[in-house]
Amino acid sequence: MSGRDSFDLIVVGGGSAGFAAAIAAAGRGARTAIVESGTLGGTCVNVGCVPSKTLIRAAEVRHRRAHHGFAGIATSQEPVEWPAVRGAKDQLVATLRQAKYADVLAAYDGIELVRQRAQLEPGRVRLADGRVLRAGKTIVATGSSPWAPPIPGLDGVPYLDSTSAMALDELPASLAVVGASAVGLELAQTFARLGVAVTVLEAQPNVVPAEDAMVGHALAGYLRDEGLDIETGVRIERVSAAGGRVTIDAAIGTRRRAVTADRLLVSTGRRANTRGLGLEDVGVALGPKGEIVVDHTLRTANPDVYAAGDVIGDPMFVYVAAYGGALAAENALTGAARRYDLMALPRVTFTDPAVASVGLSAAQAAAGGIEALVSTLPMEHVPRALAARDTRGFVTLVADAATRRIVGAQILASEAGEMITEPALAIRHGLTIEDLTSAFHPYLTLSEGIRLAAQTFDRDVKALSCCAA
Repeated sequence: MSGRDSFDLIVVGGGSAGFAAAIAAAGRGARTAIVESGTLGGTCVNVGCVPSKTLIRAAEVRHRRAHHGFAGIATSQEPVEWPAVRGAKDQLVATLRQAKYADVLAAYDGIELVRQRAQLEPGRVRLADGRVLRAGKTIVATGSSPWAPPIPGLDGVPYLDSTSAMALDELPASLAVVGASAVGLELAQTFARLGVAVTVLEAQPNVVPAEDAMVGHALAGYLRDEGLDIETGVRIERVSAAGGRVTIDAAIGTRRRAVTADRLLVSTGRRANTRGLGLEDVGVALGPKGEIVVDHTLRTANPDVYAAGDVIGDPMFVYVAAYGGALAAENALTGAARRYDLMALPRVTFTDPAVASVGLSAAQAAAGGIEALVSTLPMEHVPRALAARDTRGFVTLVADAATRRIVGAQILASEAGEMITEPALAIRHGLTIEDLTSAFHPYLTLSEGIRLAAQTFDRDVKALSCCAA
């Protein structure tokens, strides 16, 4: 075997986790191969974070033209030129894929990109053309794909997933969305704001079911105020297509309802891309959803194979994937046992208002034996929200009564994602209520809501003047 086929590390997958792993390895002087058969950049830049968030912002701009709280400012609602909106989204994706992935490789002499399908074999990786690569360690970072549940009739219906929905040639007049977690709700609101009649069907009692029930209940109310038709506690019995339209027959408690729409979007989660890699043949164990099982160092059951990113299952966030890829490379190459630590992991759902959370809810704290202090501050008490004429939502902080350390936060606000980092840092570094109240928070900013919520543990916010200590 030639020297060009021998590496210190082989990374299977060219997305965020794979690139982070390869860059970390190159920084240690390791010769690394990235093996990728599909589009470079993975889910986030191509069909996830980047395209969805630019469409969300475009839809928000249209919505604000007709819906705002400022007297004397004219409103208007022009038709959407969808091909232009979609084209701008595609151009941004192409630009970032080139700048943040393809061009990055030029900065690292020790990384070789191999554009082929890979299959793991004991001690090596075989490519589709028969070429065999060898390395001391391998990292699997093949990501995930949209998943649809076994709904009767779904196989016979041309449904959309999150990828194909953002690539539609034209906007439908109506859209039914199955699934009201982050992706489903983000796309549902986006299409509704672009002029599509949207119905959302969620099996759980609340939208964003991974979040606190109070958050889901409030968010559903705001979305209904915008005109979205939202049903929760839904059991879908059958899906069918006729006359170019799709019908979903569902039971909702004791009610029965048939929802008919031009298009159907199924947004019920993602599953790891592990088929066809030969993982079982090299002793890599898989979990119940096809995800790779790893230990706290991201090592699989095969001590020479590590895994990172969506392929190991939830949580499937790009920033977690990048963190995991770099950690896996360090542990694989050095024999270190650095722990994969998601203790203070923030989550964001980019609806409007947005949802952001970190740590424990009050119920979770109680279930863990923590006597919780809870402070909930409506956004109507945050001066920045008042000035912006958008007081939807609230900030909830959860603290340990014994230590007064912050252990959780849930935020529903227009820019909740921009506010959650401070509580995340507070949890990670063991900060207390007093640490938050004594820190400077610029006025007028939404982040001041964190300080006000902390003050509200002990004081009535109505008795505080602006910037009162």
